[in-house]
Amino acid sequence: MHASTIMNAMNTDTLPSPETCNCLAVRQAARHVTQFYDAFLSAAGLRTTQFSILAKLRRLGPMTINALAAELVMDRTTLGRNIRPLQREGLLAVAPGQSDRRSKELRLTEAGVERLRTAVGGWTRAQERFSAVFGAERAAELRSLLHTVSRSDLGAADALECSR
Repeated sequence: MHASTIMNAMNTDTLPSPETCNCLAVRQAARHVTQFYDAFLSAAGLRTTQFSILAKLRRLGPMTINALAAELVMDRTTLGRNIRPLQREGLLAVAPGQSDRRSKELRLTEAGVERLRTAVGGWTRAQERFSAVFGAERAAELRSLLHTVSRSDLGAADALECSR
């Protein structure tokens, strides 16, 4: 059966409404907020994800790629794609791990510290604007709720449900 025939045969009343999809709502909001922050960080030559990587390394110190991926709730492959331009620009270095020489450890360079310092101004302006639009209390509540979602154990439930 042709795909258009299948789609026409489906009753649109049985399809889930995009307005009720949690995943779609979160992803749309994430893209919208990311574009907003990217605009503020562009003067420093960073994107939001790159800023987050540099900031996390500055706060926590050298980390393995796997540890940083876990901290950022990001898969290792995506993190790898985001690390390459930072490494090319000399903002971070990849070296053998301190405790396990087989692992790769990421370290912020002096150039990375300086770029991060430059970018903090744009990030601060984005934070202030976000709070001005949504209110400081609502912004704090949103962060708290999103952190709770990020720390939740949705993965365990997914594995069980997906196998059915």
